[in-house]
Amino acid sequence: MKHLLSIQPAVEVEHICNTLRHQLTKDLRRRGVVLGLSGGIDSSVTAALAVQALGRDRVFGILMPERDSSPDTLHLSRLVADSLGIARSEEDITSLLEAAGFYRRYEEAVRKVIPEFGVGWKSKLITSGVREGGTLTFFTLVAQGPDGSITSVRLPVQTYLAIVAATNFKQRMRKMLEYYHADRLNFAVAGTPNRLEYDQGFFVKNGDGSADIKPIAHLYKCQVYQLAEYLGLPEVIRKRPPTTDTYSMPQGQDEFFFALPVAQLDFCLYAKNHGIPASEVARATGLNEPTIEAVWKDIDRKRTTTRPLHLPPLLFRPVPEIH
Repeated sequence: MKHLLSIQPAVEVEHICNTLRHQLTKDLRRRGVVLGLSGGIDSSVTAALAVQALGRDRVFGILMPERDSSPDTLHLSRLVADSLGIARSEEDITSLLEAAGFYRRYEEAVRKVIPEFGVGWKSKLITSGVREGGTLTFFTLVAQGPDGSITSVRLPVQTYLAIVAATNFKQRMRKMLEYYHADRLNFAVAGTPNRLEYDQGFFVKNGDGSADIKPIAHLYKCQVYQLAEYLGLPEVIRKRPPTTDTYSMPQGQDEFFFALPVAQLDFCLYAKNHGIPASEVARATGLNEPTIEAVWKDIDRKRTTTRPLHLPPLLFRPVPEIH
């Protein structure tokens, strides 16, 4: 079954580059592309595709760390920009987040369940994932004290919402800077979600979900890795595990949002989309069939709950002259 997700990289790159050039000039009427660089595989591949399509002089990268970012983020983002030869801007968004009250709001939310949380503490959210029987998902806050001790607390809904609402400032601040540079250069903003993220709503509305063009949203994660190898991106980028780089403790995407490691989830999503039986998915992934069925239920649940993220603003009456 794994061969079903194999692509012809040269053909795919040509298709994406041709489409990107057409959409940029005919639909968007912009000169080039701006994108945020995180040091992750998706933004790196998107940047490399833009360079292939437009040339390095028409691609601008923005590096936007803040005080909770992994030390690897800035180093790897610089590596990508340097390897592609594109111009870049480095803008630490800590002061913007402080001005918006992010750190204060986040700490206030956390202290509702861990009263001692404060200076020197680190934290992250972990999802319960999927379990056979379709039990509802819940979230746990994991916090590390200055002495290294770990505290874990299952979150009530309102505290979870307050924490996520605060952290969404990070994605929205970064997107604000991307559009500043896009307006300054008369460029378009490129979004970087892969198919898993786009399908399952793993993005912030008016944050990392906002873009003028999304070149890899049709590609499964493993296909993005195939393009990364073909495009010659640095090996350290291609081998970096998918992370959120949102919380102060290290956090994988499967810890926070996805039901499984993305390598397995790719096959589950592809199988669901193409009507492949759970028995065949089990042989390809090593998962048992009840777990696969639970994953499929979780995919449907996420599609339902995140549908509003995909919607444009709703109008009360049509405006035919525009549409």
